[in-house]
Formats: sequence, C-alpha cells, structure tokens
Amino acid sequence: MKTFFRLLSLSKPYHHFIPEYVVYVILYTIFGLMNFTLIIPLMNTLFGAGDQVIITHLPSFSLTFTYFKEVFYFYLNEQIVAYGKFGVLVYVCIIIFISIVLKNLFGWLSQKVLTRMRVNMVRKMREKLFNQFSTQSLGFFHNERKGDLLSTISSDVVEVEASVATSLQIILREPLVIVTTFIALFYISKELTFFTLLFFPVSGFLLNSLSRKLKKHSNASQNLLGKILNTTEETLSGIRIIKAFNAENFIRRKFDKDNNAFAETVKSIQNQREMASPVSEITGVLVVIIIMLYGGHLILSDSSKLSAGSFIGYLALYFQILAPAKTIGSAFTSLPKGLSAGERVLRVIDIDNPIKDKEKTVPLDTFEKEITFDHVFFKYQEAAVLKDIQLTIPKGRMVALVGKSGAGKTTMADLLPRFYDVTDGRILIDGKDIRDVKMHDLRALMGMVSQEAILFNESIFDNIAFGQTDADKEEVIRAAKIANAHEFIIQQENGYDTVIGDRGMKLSGGQRQRLTIARAIFKNPPILILDEATSALDTESEKLVQDALDKLMQNRTTIVIAHRLSTIQHANDIVVLDRGEIRERGTHDELLARDGIYRKLVEMQEFK
Repeated sequence: MKTFFRLLSLSKPYHHFIPEYVVYVILYTIFGLMNFTLIIPLMNTLFGAGDQVIITHLPSFSLTFTYFKEVFYFYLNEQIVAYGKFGVLVYVCIIIFISIVLKNLFGWLSQKVLTRMRVNMVRKMREKLFNQFSTQSLGFFHNERKGDLLSTISSDVVEVEASVATSLQIILREPLVIVTTFIALFYISKELTFFTLLFFPVSGFLLNSLSRKLKKHSNASQNLLGKILNTTEETLSGIRIIKAFNAENFIRRKFDKDNNAFAETVKSIQNQREMASPVSEITGVLVVIIIMLYGGHLILSDSSKLSAGSFIGYLALYFQILAPAKTIGSAFTSLPKGLSAGERVLRVIDIDNPIKDKEKTVPLDTFEKEITFDHVFFKYQEAAVLKDIQLTIPKGRMVALVGKSGAGKTTMADLLPRFYDVTDGRILIDGKDIRDVKMHDLRALMGMVSQEAILFNESIFDNIAFGQTDADKEEVIRAAKIANAHEFIIQQENGYDTVIGDRGMKLSGGQRQRLTIARAIFKNPPILILDEATSALDTESEKLVQDALDKLMQNRTTIVIAHRLSTIQHANDIVVLDRGEIRERGTHDELLARDGIYRKLVEMQEFK
C-alpha cells in the first residue's frame, strides 16, 4: 500500500478535502442506516410482532442511540393514537423518503469533494511527469524509450485515475458504511452477527488471489503497450525509410506481434476483473441464506430474544452490506492494475536529475574573456568519451571540432551548456566553473543550430521567438531577414502566423534550417554552437543557409562541429579529435602542412 499512499499524497493539502468529506460521509451513512432500522418498529407496531415500546413523554436530550430511539417511539405512539396504524405507515414512509433524499444529497456532496481531490492528484501527477521530461539531462533520454515515456504520461496516468483515484471513494466511504452497519447489527443481535463474521475470510481469500494475478498481468500489459507506442512513434518518424526499404510488412509484423500479445493480456485481465463481482455477490448471497436459516432457527426455537420484526430489519441491514462489500471486492481487483501503473509513474518521477543548480550560485550575466576546457574527462556509463581535454577559446573566435564519427565532437559541445556534466576536470567561462552558475544564466549566453532542424507545431513567429511570449514583431522580422528567411515566410498563406506542422513538415529542408538560424539570431547570444547546419541540404539551399550562418557568426564566439571542409577553412582554430583526445590543433593551412590526421580527413572529405 506504500504506492497507494504515495499517489494519494499528490492530492495534498488534505485539509481542503478530508474534513468536509468525512462530515458528508458520516451523514450519508446515518441517513442510509435510518431507512432500514425503521423497518423494525414498523413491523412490530403494524403486525404486533414482538414487544412494542410505549413512550408517553419526550426524553431528556442526550447524544445516544437510546435517546433518538425513544424520541422516534414517542412520535410513533402519538401517530397510532391520532391516526391508527395506517397513519403510522404514512408517518414512517415520509421519514424513510426524507432520509433517502438526505442520504443521496450527502452522497453527491461527498462525491463532489472526492472528485476535486482526484482531479488535483492526477493534475499534479502529469505536472511532475512533464517537469521530469522537460528538466532531465540528456542521459535520462538515452536510458528511457520514448514509447515508454509516452505510455507513462498517457495510459498509466489514465489507469491510475480510473482505478486508484476512483477507488478512493470506495476505500474511504464503503468501509465506514460497513462498520456502522455492523454496529447496528450487533445492537440488534450479537449472536447472529458473530456467526456471520465467520464467513468473511473466505470471500477475502478469493479476492486476494485474484488481485495477485491481476497485478502480474498488469505489469506485462503496460510493458507491451510501451512497445506498441514505441513502434508507432518510430514508424511515424521513419515512414520514408520504411517505404524506401519495402519494410512495411516487417514493421507491421513487429507491431502485430506486440499488439496481439497485448490484446491477450488485456483479455485475461478483464476476465479476472469481471470475476470479482460475481464471486463477491455469490459469497454474499450464500451468507445471507445461511443467516436466514440460522436466524429462523433462533426465532422458532425461542432461544433468542430476536423478534420477527428485528430479524427482518436485520436482513434488510445486512443486504446493505452486500453492495459496499461487492464494490470493495471489485475495487481490490482493479486496484492492482492501477497500483502497477502508479509504480511506473513514480519510478519516472523518482529518477534523480544529476544536472541541477547548486544551492549557492555565482552570477554570470555576460561573456567577456574566454571559455576554458580544463583537463576535462567524460564517461558515458563505463565508456570513456573524452580524455584530458585542454582547450581555451578566446571571445570572438571561431573554433571548429573535426574528427571521425564517435571522436567526441558532439559530446564536447554538449558539455558547454551542461546537457551533461564532466566526469572530471572543469569547464570555465570567464574563470567561473559552469557548475557554479545557474543553468538559466549559462544557457542564456548560448544559441544553438543543430544539424537536424528542430521546430515545433506552432506559427513561424512563435518558432523564431521561441520561449518569449512578449517578443517584438519587428525584431522577429529583422532576425528572419538576416537568416534569408523573410522572403519565403511572407509567401506563406498566413505569413508569420502560418502554422508549420509537426517538426515543420510543411516547409522544405532549407526553409526549416533558416528558421532555426533566425531563432538563434533573435536570441542574439554571445556564444554560438553549430552542429553543421548545411550537411543535409541541396546546393541552392546550402548557399542561402551558409550565407545566413556567416551573418549569424559575426562578432560571436562560435564552436562548430564540422562535417564539411567549406565550413571550417576560415576558422581561427581547428581542433582534431580522435577517440576522445585532442590530436592536432591549428589553422587549416597549418594542419595541412603537418601531413597528419587532418590532412587525411580533408583528402577523404570525412568530417562525420
């Protein structure tokens, strides 16, 4: 139940819900019991069954069951004297109707409170998950499948809401109804009630067995759903490659395998879940039959003070237990699936983010002097990616990182904005360790243009002014003009207000890339990181994008991850990486003259 209470804690503060809920549930229970306890005096009075209670005057007030019982009988006797037995019937029926109305009113009010509590819990759950997704380090996304994360924030949260949150009403209200009903049953007949309690463990054992099986199947079903979502996401993202390689049947078979396994698991879960209700009901009815036989035996043998009217009232009250007991049984069989989903949600929420601000940070508002990689080492899990990197980049210089694929170029660039933290050594900006400054201040000094043009399903204006809600339109247009994007933007259907679709798919590759450059120009950062933005473009688009990049790099400190020779020929400093180490460093002409790694890369045009 640890998972259940942790999920419940998301609805804090409790004082907004619990006191109000408890009051409504107590009143709901009281008026619910009143409906059926009235049967006993009604039967005794109308049909002369058992001893009739005669109260000739109103008793003195006391907060006891006896007081309310004597008040009821006082007015009941008045009705008998004034209107006869039919008047008593009308009197009791009116009271029953009023108590039913009040019972349902307080039940509805308690449900309203619980709905507020449930919605608050689910809202906070999604909020915490999304905060994890948006603030975690890149290492988090290397270890997690995107399909599993999507499954967690969608289906897992829905399952928690459907079973765990909905079970709150059952767990908080129905046991109170059962307990108070049993108190009334004990008041009527201790002997009969002790007898009925012997049969409850049987029902509990059967439901517990179902619950264990359900939890096991629930884990399997959500893992399969994660695979289905992952396959679907990969298919949507890579549909061109799938079609180009005639892999439609392969990917369909992969999907069908997981989908069929998921369907079988869900079928098993539903069958077992539906079994809980009939098991609970059959057990309850069987107990009622045994009670009828035993109670009838007590009455007929005259060995008990139990009257026929009391016995009928007892049975009516006991039937009141069956409904909440059945509901609790159903809840405990559906709860394991919700708790299983809740465990997956909490697992993601509990993953610690290693990249975080220190409690005390130093200010970093401007970039004045230099960037220093001071004996930097980096490991990803156990694999060494960078080894003893020593590099100083003065302000206003352009530094190109070149090397074969896997040499550590992208990792070195990703360390600067703290997408990862160094394993050993330091990265300094103006002599300040970047781990000692706020990440917001650090990243405010940087702009990035990646090889893949990452855009969002928003308007062109919102993509250029990304993250700024009060952006000046003239500044956005100026950035677009510098990026050679203004001309194609104004030709769009709605100009700067045109929504560009998922990942900007309504635009060409060159247009998308120029928008990312316009976004960087609008931010106007002193430090720029370029993961070669022209490598996937045609010649005409490359020329326009390269011209925009040249304008962007003016008067900025630029780190370029180079894939093409044309990009780096004019770099102030070229750093050649090989297996995570700096092997060569110098200008284009200096490195060519050394006849080393760089010269071989140039001859092979291999900057990937």
